Amino acid sequence: MTVVEEAGVRTGQAEAAVEAAPAAPELPDRPRRIGGLTRSGVLSLFGAAASGLCVAVLLFGELAPFSGGLGFFVTAYTAFLLVYAVLTGLEEDGQAVRDRVMTVVLWTAAGLLFTALALVVGFTAWRGREALPHGNFFTQDMQAAGPLDPLTNGGIAHAMLGTLIMITIALAITVPLGLACAVYLNQIPGRFPRFVRTIVEAMTALPSIVAGLMVYATWILGLGMQKSGLAAGFAISVMMLPIVIRAADVVLRLVPGNLTEAAEALGAPRWRTVWHVVLPTARSGLATAVILGTARGIGETSPVLLTAGFTAALNADPTSGPMISLPLAVFNFVRSPEPTMIARGFGAAAVLMALVLVLFAIARVIGGRGPGHQSKRQARRAARASRQDLERFDELNAARGAGNCATSHNEPAPENGDRH
Repeated sequence: MTVVEEAGVRTGQAEAAVEAAPAAPELPDRPRRIGGLTRSGVLSLFGAAASGLCVAVLLFGELAPFSGGLGFFVTAYTAFLLVYAVLTGLEEDGQAVRDRVMTVVLWTAAGLLFTALALVVGFTAWRGREALPHGNFFTQDMQAAGPLDPLTNGGIAHAMLGTLIMITIALAITVPLGLACAVYLNQIPGRFPRFVRTIVEAMTALPSIVAGLMVYATWILGLGMQKSGLAAGFAISVMMLPIVIRAADVVLRLVPGNLTEAAEALGAPRWRTVWHVVLPTARSGLATAVILGTARGIGETSPVLLTAGFTAALNADPTSGPMISLPLAVFNFVRSPEPTMIARGFGAAAVLMALVLVLFAIARVIGGRGPGHQSKRQARRAARASRQDLERFDELNAARGAGNCATSHNEPAPENGDRH
């Protein structure tokens, strides 16, 4: 037997042995559970929390000379994450362990942020509880009240009206300019839009005092105008404009390109595509952009102090005379050592937060739902428009059919020689 024949025989024997060997059982595919609570997961979570607490108690009380509440919390939380990763690794693979640990970290961060927000709101409302129950606090100004007067005299009506007037002026300037600039950055290609985007991103870090100084130098010193709510609205709009442009730019980038391509394929011009397709699709996101800009502008103090001045009387004319806003009123109230003035300051801060919440709710209503989700009113409006379009198409088809019939009757009959 030659070497080639011997190798062929061995190969055949190996193939026969492989065929005769029993096939390994296939393991069933078990998809990993992404969300939800399981019994083992809950036990691991509570066990790791107890272990982390015990480790921190031992280190800070018995084994090591550690002290401090922040160090105790950080040590306990670190030990908790390590123990939780070990307990999860006994049942899951490495990817699941990382997923569970990061889930716990994100939930912890969300809980800390919510706790901080609740503490700020609760502390402000609690410190202002003495001033908020009085009706005169919302209907009177501080023209006839002093630091030693009780809370039954004076209020923040002048600051509330001034804030509403200033933010209205700023929104009237910022919303059309900001949305137009965001549309320009997204719809117009070239180098200049990139330059404008860079300037907008740089302006988001502009200090508020610089915006106030610019308006003060140009409007008051340069043009000789007096301090007023209009000048303060200009300064607030300078602070709001880059926030609105940048947020709206990000939102408009998320609009699917196939929507604009479909509209342009149907023959719609660019402006109609933007007005009827791009902006309605991103409406909820644009409302969020306006909210972010409003929250930035409504809490400014230094631009208002430079451009609107200070007054304790109610002034409803934004073009004449000084005007005050709620943040500036809070700043002046809390500087006083009198408890009643401090209570007025915290009450004004609580009213400011409530005003921001009301503006947020109004913007949410105006913004509507996200793309693809219609309210009942919007669904009825769309159905009514569809019926009107259907009736219009039926009328056009009927008129076209009548015209074709009239044309066929008026045509002369073909002669015998023309039939072929």
